[in-house]
Amino acid sequence: MKNGQSKRVLYPVAFLSVVFFFGCSSPSKREESAPLNPVVITEWQVPWEETRPRDPYVDQNNQVWFAGQNGDYLAVLNPENGDFKKYELPEGTGPHNLIVDTEGQVWFAGNRAAYIGKLNPETGKFKKYEMPDPEASDPHTLVFGKGREIWFTVQRGNFVGHLNMDTGRITLIPVPTLLARPYGIVVDENDIPWFAEFGSHKLGMIAPQSMTVREMMLTRREARPRRLVSTGNDIIWYVDSAEGYLGQINTENGKIEEWRMPGGPDSRPYGMAADDHDRVWVVETGSVPNRLVGFHTRVKRVISITPIASGGENVRHMVYHRPTQTLWFGTDANTIGRARVP
Repeated sequence: MKNGQSKRVLYPVAFLSVVFFFGCSSPSKREESAPLNPVVITEWQVPWEETRPRDPYVDQNNQVWFAGQNGDYLAVLNPENGDFKKYELPEGTGPHNLIVDTEGQVWFAGNRAAYIGKLNPETGKFKKYEMPDPEASDPHTLVFGKGREIWFTVQRGNFVGHLNMDTGRITLIPVPTLLARPYGIVVDENDIPWFAEFGSHKLGMIAPQSMTVREMMLTRREARPRRLVSTGNDIIWYVDSAEGYLGQINTENGKIEEWRMPGGPDSRPYGMAADDHDRVWVVETGSVPNRLVGFHTRVKRVISITPIASGGENVRHMVYHRPTQTLWFGTDANTIGRARVP
């Protein structure tokens, strides 16, 4: 597949306030189309049409698992030969996200059926862990914590959840802000879960000892954080989907810095991941085609922009696989994508 190349300057928020005050215009179309260190992206067409393949996860054998949200299945891709294998789930499950443990068990969010599932790939059988509260009807995104535990968000139900993988016990923690819509979630270097409140202008964290929520407000009330990642040194990065910013918060002192995305206010940044070279990668879903943007967190500037050949439509979640130096994502264009990030 051929990859287009494009560029636009990324401005710090502090500078943006000056630019907009004096009425300067946004970058021109010519500036947008200039190349900027594109990376190599490969996409595999998923054989089951219009099933919204999403939220891939690379297992110990370098096979790529993903959820077919609109097709009620889990599947695995072998990138070496392009083969897919499908595991059917009951109709109406709506799997939203999955992660794979060290034993090869696939844990997934039954987003439309109010449970977390665990699939045994060898037998094809799965076990349900149902939500203990009927209000928690939509488990959303899962991440592993320390030891054998899983943290997860419940978007419409307004909870953050904890699952003990050995006992199956689920604890639900209410989010104080009404209609906060807890969305993306990450566990930082101190084993603290952080989550984005997509329905508000806040990030939240869980104190694991007390199982209580602490919320931190962003600087703009219009902000709507959607996904986040941790880069160590007490820094959490997030994307503001509503107004097109990439931001960071220092969890020690609460300091916030933000940068406008290259695509501007309508860039709709969504899926994001952090690699092990101090870079954060974000997909602009407001661009046609979607664009993968690389931002270097030490020099605080954009270093790469690569259009996604299939168009992408929406890249909702993304993961970094350190052993192969690759990013993996699913698209609403019905593909699984891999970006090699040197």
